Amino acid sequence: MVAADPGEVTLGHVAAETERVVATAGSLSNDAVLGPSLCAGWSRGHVLSHLARNAEALERVCAAATSGTGQTMYESDAVRDAEVAAGARRPAGVLADDVRVTGKSLARALVSLGPQHASMTVPRTPGGRPIPVGRLPFLRLRELVFHHVDLDAGYSFEQLSPPIAQLFLDAAVDRLVTMQESSDLGPLELRTHEGAAYVIAPAGQGRPASVRVTGTRAAMLLWLARGDDAGLQSNAPLPDLPDGG
Repeated sequence: MVAADPGEVTLGHVAAETERVVATAGSLSNDAVLGPSLCAGWSRGHVLSHLARNAEALERVCAAATSGTGQTMYESDAVRDAEVAAGARRPAGVLADDVRVTGKSLARALVSLGPQHASMTVPRTPGGRPIPVGRLPFLRLRELVFHHVDLDAGYSFEQLSPPIAQLFLDAAVDRLVTMQESSDLGPLELRTHEGAAYVIAPAGQGRPASVRVTGTRAAMLLWLARGDDAGLQSNAPLPDLPDGG
């Protein structure tokens, strides 16, 4: 199936990417798990621990939507961070199993969602931003793909299918537009070799983009998602992205 928008991400997409992450995790040595990831301040073990705890958190979102438990996705950011850190130094095989088992449990919870739940939201933390229940498969797939890249273990955005890569790029641009409203980021023109084009300008600015950036879809996504500009070309120095990309 071709995924054209976040609502068309299927449980099959999520299951396939879960297996790919588990396979990568299982291929790592215990020493490699302790090494740095592409997430600042996190080891590969932190990334894998986070993916397992994120599955449990999204399962809580499912329960809140289907059973009215009143749970939030996370109790707090501090609890979330502590849980990730607590599991980060486990052996590679244990971490791989954790991602696999929690992923299967989440898959069962996602199956319980129906059309009647699609418009519901559940707070990320008490009083925090709302998590749209209808986008949970997309949100989980994005977590899996981006953090698989973060493992820095041979997987990259180049390996995504074109529709999924385009989906994530569109979402990353939308996020940048939203963040630009509260930052000093100037206008940008982004063009991929595959033919996508975006002009991003703060509200009220009609002048042409002063920074034009070109590159492959995968390279553009890596920059917008992680602030890594390898493989991009521009007519001026690239700006620092809000929140580091």
